[in-house]
Parts: sequence; structure tokens; C-alpha cells
Amino acid sequence: WNMAPRRDAPVVRRHPETGERHIDALNWGLVPHFTKDLKEARRPINARSETVATSGMFKAAFAKRRCLVPAAAFYEWRSTPDGKIPFAIARADSDPLAFAGIWEGWRSPEGEMLRTFAILTTAANQQLSTLHDRMPVILEPADWPVWLGEVESDPAALLHPAAEGVLRLWPVD
Repeated sequence: WNMAPRRDAPVVRRHPETGERHIDALNWGLVPHFTKDLKEARRPINARSETVATSGMFKAAFAKRRCLVPAAAFYEWRSTPDGKIPFAIARADSDPLAFAGIWEGWRSPEGEMLRTFAILTTAANQQLSTLHDRMPVILEPADWPVWLGEVESDPAALLHPAAEGVLRLWPVD
């Protein structure tokens, strides 16, 4: 129920041959296709939306390999003089979240394929700024066809904070 970097997680992406949406388990931590040594790879779990289209590590995936990363909630911590307090963040309407993601396929020298992903982040909206200065890019269902490349439009236009009131947050143990 709790995802962590370097673990497999479900993502929704388009099949490269049929164009149909499907769910696959990809490993969280992007390994670019040009990586030479997997042991030395950085494997970022997030990509900044402000630079994803121009960064050498992310631009090919942003142009051609976008995905949706479903989640029930995510967590941030607020620092206080007494320590950090964890908060859960979910949609106020209780629907699942869909984070904007990018994915890559990396082939080992032995020919094995490793498919990985990263989640795009943006500046936090006012509500989340009390916890952190960044937040995942959260896509609304109407935007999924644009993000997945099913319709012609500019996916970069979707890289913004969630509207105020879309999310709810509460302290957790």
C-alpha cells in the first residue's frame, strides 16, 4: 500500500504498437536508455516540470514516453520544533490521484529490458506550500488523453500545481 523508490508500481501508458492504454508495473527511479552502467545510474524518482523538456536525462521520455501514475494518496512532512509530522494528501472527492509521469526502457548488455519511471513535480499550490515547496503534477481525467498523446495538444501546458480545493490533507502517524 506504500510505494517506495526502486520498487515496482503500476503506471498507465500507451502500448507502442496498438496505442491502447494499459497498466504495467514499472520500477520507480528513471534509468535513461543511454545509461552505460546500471550500478552507477542516478535513477531519479522525480523530474522538475520546469526543465523536463530540455534536460538531457528527461527530454526524450517527455517527448515520447509519458504515463499516468495512479495513487490513493501521497505523503509530505511538516517540520516543527518537536520533529516532523507526516501528512497524507489525497483528492478531496476521494477519487484516485493521477500523477504525470515519464518512462524509459533500458536494455542491459545481456539483453534484459528494465522499464522505469519518474513523477513530474511542480511548485506547490498554496494549500500544500505549508508542507513543502514542491508537489507532484496531478492530472485531471479530462487531461489524460493529452498527457498520453492520444490527442494533439501541448502536454507542457498541463505542468502546473493542482487547483486549490482539489486536495485534502490530514496528519497521520
